[in-house]
Amino acid sequence: MSDELDLAPTGIDGLDDILGGGLPRGRTYLVTGETGTCKTIFSLTFLIGGAVKHGEPGIYVSVDEDYTQFVKGAYAFGWDIEYLRSEGLLEVLTPETELIEKIREKDPTAVAKSIVMSIAEYVKWLKATRLVIDPIAPLVTLEKDVQVLREYIRTLVLEIEKKIGATTIITTEIPSGSNALSRYGVEEFLASGVFVLGIARTSTGDFRRFLFIRKMRWRPVEPGIYEIGVERGRGVYIKGRLRNVHVPYISTVMF
Repeated sequence: MSDELDLAPTGIDGLDDILGGGLPRGRTYLVTGETGTCKTIFSLTFLIGGAVKHGEPGIYVSVDEDYTQFVKGAYAFGWDIEYLRSEGLLEVLTPETELIEKIREKDPTAVAKSIVMSIAEYVKWLKATRLVIDPIAPLVTLEKDVQVLREYIRTLVLEIEKKIGATTIITTEIPSGSNALSRYGVEEFLASGVFVLGIARTSTGDFRRFLFIRKMRWRPVEPGIYEIGVERGRGVYIKGRLRNVHVPYISTVMF
C-alpha cells in the first residue's frame, strides 16, 4: 500500500497550504455555520475552483433555490454557471417541489438511497469527481423525529461514499445562538472533515469572517482560526491567521 493519500485540491486559495495539499478523495466533508456565513459560496468555490483550475467536473445539488434563482445569483457574483455547464464542467440539480412533497411522506432512509441513485446517474454521465449538497436536510420534513432524521443523514452520507465515491461537501446550518456544530448532531461525526464558518469579534470590536477547521481525518492540520475573504468571481479565499478574536462554537475565551 502507498503511504500517500490521493488528495483533491480544494480550489480555495490558501486552504491547500493549511491542509497539506488538499482533501483526501472520496470522502465527505461538512461545512457548517450560522445563516450568512458564506457556506454556499465556500462550497461553490470548491466546485468551480476544481473545475476551472484543475479540470475536475462537479455536481451542485441546490435544495433551497430553484435553478433560475441560483444561476442569476451566481452570475451576479461573477460565476457563469451556464457556460460551465456547456463545457461539461458543472451540473446543477434542483429537486422539484412536487417531488419533495412526495418524498417527505416516505421513509427517510429510503429517500436517502433514492437520492443517491439519482445523483449517481449524473455523476457517471458527467464523470464528476466533486459533489455538493447544499443543504443536506430539508428534503425531509422537520416534524419527523430527530433520530429518524439522523438515520436519513447517516444513510445519505454512507451511500454517497459507497455508491458514488466523489469528494463531497455537505452543508448544514447551526441555529443562531447555539454552541452545536450542526443542526442534527450527527453530521460532524460522519464527516471526515468539519469546516466551521462564522463571524468573529476582535479585541478592538471589529468583525471578521473566519474559518475554523474543527476536524480533518488523516491530515496533520494544526488547530487555528483563519480569516477568510469573499471576492466576486473568486469566491472564498484565506487571508491569514486570526488572533485575539472570540469565536462561538469553539470556546468562550479569546484566542
